[in-house]
Amino acid sequence: MRDSLKALATRALAAGTLDGLPDRLWIDGAWRPARDGGRMESFDPGSARPFASFAAGAAADVDDAVASSEAAFAGWSRTPPAERARILARAAAMIREHADRLAVAECLDVGKPVGEAAGDVNGAARAFEYYAGAADKLQGDSIPLGPDYVAFTLREPVGVTAHIVPWNYPISTTARGIAPALAAGCTAVVKPAEQTPFTALMLAGILAEAGLPPGVCNVVTGTGEAVGAPLVAHEGVRHVTFTGSAETGIGVMQSAARNVTSVTLELGGKSPVVVLADCDMDAALAGVLGAIYENAGQICSAGARLVVERQIHDEFLERLVERTRGLTLGHGLRNPQLGPLSSAEHLSKVESHVKAARARGAEVVTGGTATVDPMTGAGWFFQPTILDDLPAGDPAVQEEIFGPVLSVQIAEDAEEALRLANCTRNGLVAGIYTRDLTTALRLARDIDAGQIYVNEYFAGGIETPFGGNRMSGFGREKGLEGLRAYCKVKSVTARI
Repeated sequence: MRDSLKALATRALAAGTLDGLPDRLWIDGAWRPARDGGRMESFDPGSARPFASFAAGAAADVDDAVASSEAAFAGWSRTPPAERARILARAAAMIREHADRLAVAECLDVGKPVGEAAGDVNGAARAFEYYAGAADKLQGDSIPLGPDYVAFTLREPVGVTAHIVPWNYPISTTARGIAPALAAGCTAVVKPAEQTPFTALMLAGILAEAGLPPGVCNVVTGTGEAVGAPLVAHEGVRHVTFTGSAETGIGVMQSAARNVTSVTLELGGKSPVVVLADCDMDAALAGVLGAIYENAGQICSAGARLVVERQIHDEFLERLVERTRGLTLGHGLRNPQLGPLSSAEHLSKVESHVKAARARGAEVVTGGTATVDPMTGAGWFFQPTILDDLPAGDPAVQEEIFGPVLSVQIAEDAEEALRLANCTRNGLVAGIYTRDLTTALRLARDIDAGQIYVNEYFAGGIETPFGGNRMSGFGREKGLEGLRAYCKVKSVTARI
């Protein structure tokens, strides 16, 4: 961890907050309170105490934000792509300039270790860099109709876009949505989760300083009911990008359908990590550990299921349990290996999943209970947990727990591992560990998921498309595919 980041984290830990956080809505290039004066508190999960407050918007504020983005669209969509690219590139550089402050804010808001938060900030900067490079390369096609015609396609921005951002990766998810939208010439209204509003607001200020015109990106904070629902239902919004639960995603899709608004849905996961007997065991152990315990398992694409070949099950699990029990736990600003869960409500949900599994007779080989920061006795923590040898139909296999809980399934061979990998309704990502390239590629072909990692979990970056199949959603973010949701295609045909 950088010395400057460590020093800022230490000061914030002592103070219990970070001074100067934005606490109002960002609409039409200015900070303003909610129209009805509403306010909310934001809690530090590591201490279970509020550390700041912010404006709680409502439908009237959504109307203002969408109207601002509608008015800004004509100018921004006609801004030369090279100029849009320069603004996004400046924003990327400024994110890096403010990286330590952004990371500490993210840590306080989400609870994750500050080193992980710093990685998220770097990823956000990289997203703006990547799409800055793509802004002037959104080319159409020429269509051969014969010598008497000229036909071609144009890629045009869809208009105002809405971005519903989850609480587990606020800065990352905001950046991966608005960077391609802005690159394509769209305007954006961002609704961060009410638990984690600050880095989206900080990004808005950075974008303005980088030269983004007023109204091109607006941020309205508040609850899903008061802000999110009217935003996705707004007739001025032409595309909605949503990351969250399948249940809420279905509601978003139904609401958007009334205005024939397109949607990108990145929903839940119950992703398998397939570990075969011929794997590099040290690499697989490190991969499985990171896949489930990064951000305390609060990741849609977490490797929440270990599908391990029976031949190595006992040795692999023994070594995995030893490493799991050695993980350090504590307040995110001290940069432990495992931070807290996001809220008391979510902690109770994770705890109830594990209690139910235990009542069904599941073997809890390590962890399994709620706990606190060992240094302070406070915070919303859950022990890193492993449930062994579960049948395919067990709820701990089928349901997204969204916490530091790994469900183990045993396969007799690669063929059964494939069947177990595909045994849920989700299809977000999957990991594969094997030295046999042919086996790896066959599994990658046959596992129903939007993204496959081979011999490294969370491999890739902003360059690789990301999204789910089946109940994990549809549409793709990241990569050049991520631009397509923000474009509409127009064909032009002329007889000559």
